Amino acid sequence: MFNSANELEVLEETTAEISQLSSLALAGDPACSDSSSAGSPEKTGYPDSVYILAANIFQGTRLEKSPEKALIKYGNEPLPSSTEPEDESFQRLSYELAFSALKYQDILETILIDSYIFPSTTIPHHLNSLIIVMLYDFQDRKFQARLLSDNEASIAEVLEVENLLNSFKTKLAAALARCRIKHDALSIYHILPETVRNQELRASTLPLYAWINTCKISPEEVYYTLKKNGYNKVKSVLHIDSKVFAVDQHCSDVLIFPSHLKSDLLNIDLFKDYKLIFQDKSRSLAVHSVKALLNMDDDILMVNTGSWYTVAHMSILTNNNTSKIFVCGVQSQAKDPDLKNLFTKMGCKNIEILHETFMNLELKDHRLQKVKVILLLPRCSGLGVSNPVEFILNEHEDTDLLKDFSQGGPSEDKLHVLAQQQYEQLTHAMKFTRAQAIVYCTCSVYPEENEAIVKKALEFQDHGIKVQPYRLSPPVLPLCSLKEIHLSTDKFFRMEPSEITNGCFLSVLTRERDPSETVSVKDVLARAAAKGLLEGMELGEPSKREKKKKKKQRMSLPKSSIADNSSIQMKIAEFLSRETTASANQSETLTTKTSLPQKNTNQVGSSSQVRKPSKPTTNPLVPTIMKNTSSRPHERPTNFVRPRPEDRMTPLRPTEIALPPVMLPFPSPQGLRSHMPTPHFYYRWVGPKTVLPGYLSTPSIPRRGEKPKENLPSSLPRHPRP
Repeated sequence: MFNSANELEVLEETTAEISQLSSLALAGDPACSDSSSAGSPEKTGYPDSVYILAANIFQGTRLEKSPEKALIKYGNEPLPSSTEPEDESFQRLSYELAFSALKYQDILETILIDSYIFPSTTIPHHLNSLIIVMLYDFQDRKFQARLLSDNEASIAEVLEVENLLNSFKTKLAAALARCRIKHDALSIYHILPETVRNQELRASTLPLYAWINTCKISPEEVYYTLKKNGYNKVKSVLHIDSKVFAVDQHCSDVLIFPSHLKSDLLNIDLFKDYKLIFQDKSRSLAVHSVKALLNMDDDILMVNTGSWYTVAHMSILTNNNTSKIFVCGVQSQAKDPDLKNLFTKMGCKNIEILHETFMNLELKDHRLQKVKVILLLPRCSGLGVSNPVEFILNEHEDTDLLKDFSQGGPSEDKLHVLAQQQYEQLTHAMKFTRAQAIVYCTCSVYPEENEAIVKKALEFQDHGIKVQPYRLSPPVLPLCSLKEIHLSTDKFFRMEPSEITNGCFLSVLTRERDPSETVSVKDVLARAAAKGLLEGMELGEPSKREKKKKKKQRMSLPKSSIADNSSIQMKIAEFLSRETTASANQSETLTTKTSLPQKNTNQVGSSSQVRKPSKPTTNPLVPTIMKNTSSRPHERPTNFVRPRPEDRMTPLRPTEIALPPVMLPFPSPQGLRSHMPTPHFYYRWVGPKTVLPGYLSTPSIPRRGEKPKENLPSSLPRHPRP
């Protein structure tokens, strides 16, 4: 305050020089760097309705001080607004203006007191919020007059405050200059806390992330369209000013663009037609983690989804499945038509909206019987996010986050409240007995909201229910750098805030395997043999329990046994017909190459010596013949028999089979392996003296009753007797 009128006059004479310094008001603010750079148009102010909405947002989120420290009193009533803000760009401008006023609330209040606007003026208290937001814009415009549009309707409260600020223009500039000199700062931006400044810097350079709507367009078509619009595909968009894009390493359907290209990209049809959708990468990581845990017909329950684009992305990823996506927490049914219209435009068909809150959902709800994976995106402090305005608008978060961001983080009391809510939601998700996995994802960097919540929920989970408990599973996302591998050593997936991405925490919980469902290798082989998958293989002596299981299975397999017999008969008939034709063609070449065929004959003979079955009901003949027709003679196993059901088989007498030698047109086995792509072996075998009727209905086969001698030259043809 000034003690005399002379001091005030001297100050007013020197304000011309001081106001020149005030032109650097926010020269160092990254949020205003685009408009303050050379060649950029100067700011002309906002519409009246933007000031009104920004003042109401500031009124509800401002930092309250104790009565003895409060310099300015604010009213409790919001300013009347004639129109409802429906346009997204309109809301973004209002939130950005309110957030800037929150960051500089102390400085702006000091300027108003130092310029003697308070308490010299008698202005209503409910207009003080409007004075704060309009003062920030006034100094950001370097105290220049606002350009009004002819088509815009004026609001009386805005005109009143604007005339007041213009009348104190010189004093406001002088007060701002003194504030900067006091803090030895080039601009009031440098007066902000370091955490807030770092956040502002990252927000100004953070790349844009957009996922591809594969229901409408393929990635290749997106690349081609972007190339036609002048965009080139590169490996990294960091520090590149030209029109480029890159493919994300964690999510193959996510593209990355430099931050300065957003206005240009919004004019491309790819974004207008919902073929490319802007969204923070953390949400794409969450839905891709869910996709990796799904089977074809598993349903999904999404909790606290925030942005509807997250729901749409999950739907697009499961478009080829029969999965259904349940979204809970949509309390207003009036939004249903708008949501369905949005999902229809994006090509989403498997989304069902639940109007109950997650905590009120019944555990045995018939609609959720096939839900196997729960995606939990709880409300968090969001301190891993660089741009709080985008986070609040896209994720439909509470505007109270603006206050936390403006102060560099939430208070301890609020962080405790958020952590308690997150713990209750996670423990409630664990109670859904049919669910097999939970994906927990936040945009926070505080351990109190991340690791501590998950570990506490796992430690105190209810073991009384008749399901297996949850355990912490490794990340299902690819780890693309050594830093990510180091951050994920404790099975948590983390991404720290950086110049290329926001912060993110992700945890995957899966149920432990039921010990009663574990199956040994012996059990697996026994089941495979019972189903006929191991045809001709002998698995050894079964246990008593396996014998009981096999006895039950025999009672339910009479039809399959008959089907197996008929198929074997057809194969035998085909084999004999082919062998008879081939033997005539090979008769002239059987007198050569005696050494190698003799060796093969011994091998064939050894493999054809079938052991006597321990039970008279087993049939070793059929599996041996089938095995001989499919494998090479020198590699044929000797102990393969196939067990047959005992009560549906006709007993056969064991019979010795004599197979003729294989004629090879090459002098060595190496020639055989290198020149014969498909082995064809022709054998003559001898059936039993008495043909069993009804089982082997084969053509008339010449019978040889005596066993072939060992010293008989294998190269001589054996002609059947009449």
